Amino acid sequence: MTILWYVLGVLFVATGVAASIAWHEIGHMLPAKKFGVRVTQYMVGFGPTVWSRRRGETEYGVKAIPLGGYIRMIGMFPPRKGEDPTKVRVSSTGRMSQLVDEARAASLEELRPGDEHRVFYNLKTWQKIIVMMGGPVMNLVLAFALLAGLVMTYGTAVEKPGAYVGMVSQCVVPAGEATADRVCQPGDPLTPAAEAGIRPGDLIVSIAGQEIRSNRDVSGIVRPRSGQPTDITVRRDGQTLTLTATPITNELPALNERGEVVLDANDNPVMVQTGFLGISSGPVTEIERQSPLVVPGIVWDMVSGTAAIVAKLPQKMVGVYDAAFSGEQRDLESPVSVVGVGRIAGEVAAGQIAFFDTPQQKFATLILLLAGLNVALFVFNLIPLLPLDGGHVAGALWEAVKRGYARARGLPDPGPVDVAKALPLAYAVSLVLLGMAVLLIYADIVNPVKLG
Repeated sequence: MTILWYVLGVLFVATGVAASIAWHEIGHMLPAKKFGVRVTQYMVGFGPTVWSRRRGETEYGVKAIPLGGYIRMIGMFPPRKGEDPTKVRVSSTGRMSQLVDEARAASLEELRPGDEHRVFYNLKTWQKIIVMMGGPVMNLVLAFALLAGLVMTYGTAVEKPGAYVGMVSQCVVPAGEATADRVCQPGDPLTPAAEAGIRPGDLIVSIAGQEIRSNRDVSGIVRPRSGQPTDITVRRDGQTLTLTATPITNELPALNERGEVVLDANDNPVMVQTGFLGISSGPVTEIERQSPLVVPGIVWDMVSGTAAIVAKLPQKMVGVYDAAFSGEQRDLESPVSVVGVGRIAGEVAAGQIAFFDTPQQKFATLILLLAGLNVALFVFNLIPLLPLDGGHVAGALWEAVKRGYARARGLPDPGPVDVAKALPLAYAVSLVLLGMAVLLIYADIVNPVKLG
């Protein structure tokens, strides 16, 4: 049964990724057709065609490699100045120049009589931007819809007010023996919290008669009370209990007035002798259904967080390389490939990640995963480099600048920007992206991100 759920989780996300790609390409195709551009192909995937059907002047289909998609518009690149667009030919001798001319010819090879005004390069600047931004915006819209449905039907984690006991240390461990895997021995003394009967999940109401409103209040009151019997009022299962504990002196990290750990010049915690109770208090969250009005804030947090990761992508890829070939643990914020996403989805569905126990939690997590993927597609495609959508947008903006300058100086219209000249850079970017994809897939196989 576990294997079946794992496979279903992978299939769920794979279907969602394919649908997101198809949705992205619709965002390009609809405005292109609206502005009169002839769209000859709408394809999900790359490589050999698995299925296709022609409707009107457009061929719709699915290809064998589901790692992207595209629409084919006539006239993506303009002919060279002075050249008849219906008679484009390859005449350059340099290898890169030949590649540019071949791409230019390919974008015009389907030109038919009467299509001169249906080419992409003749669109106005704002129309080009709408066509190229249509794909990423559709991904953002889909992410918004998924998150809106999620917060209204399932809910989001909301922090409960007050200070809750997260963990209770059972014994006082000698300083020289304090390790992560050290377990309590029969002769170890109980911590003051364990001796007083404090339990995880208790809501701390007051300490020594002082009201507790936040986690910071707990350490601020306990630390100066070493050796002093202290009444601690907690709320447990609807009942209010008053327990008595006597904090002991222990070596702990120093805290500033904001409750943050004080670090020395080497970024090591500054240790001090202070009162110790043996509890860790922290925020407790519960799932609550929310209004769709909270969705813009959630989307913004996801977009800004994804943008920060994309900005550090070269640095992140170094970490991925190290993890893939040296066995170092993958960063939880490491980028992942479609293989990694599928693996996470399978583990969530199969219950292999402890955070997600109920079917509702698992389904909500898979929806959140799809929303995050669509946000990533939105952000990544805004990078102003060909062959990404942002590269075409940058070309359209540069065209607007050139035309505005020409108008201001009374010069002739310079015509559309020849984006084809940037194709050598586009080929280089494509090779880099391909190399990154291969590295990510390999790392996701040999050393995947482990959420559990």
